[in-house]
Amino acid sequence: MNQFNEEETSRIIEMAWEDRTPFEAIERLFGVTEPEVIELMRRSIKRKTFNNWRARVSGRKTKHLKLRSPDVSRGYCSTQYKPVRKR
Repeated sequence: MNQFNEEETSRIIEMAWEDRTPFEAIERLFGVTEPEVIELMRRSIKRKTFNNWRARVSGRKTKHLKLRSPDVSRGYCSTQYKPVRKR
């Protein structure tokens, strides 16, 4: 498996957690296949957290481009990034 710096590893983990980011996007950006992402997650996060993540992404259609509905055309929810309110 590729060796990633801390920033790249953090970004891969972040993308793996995102519901709408497919494994194919991670592979395209970092050259890491789904089984390699699973292994990276297993090594990088706590066991309970890993188990929760696996339960969450297993069978999730938005994590695989071939299973994804054509209605899902972006990698994030439209309400995910809200404007920052200045104080």
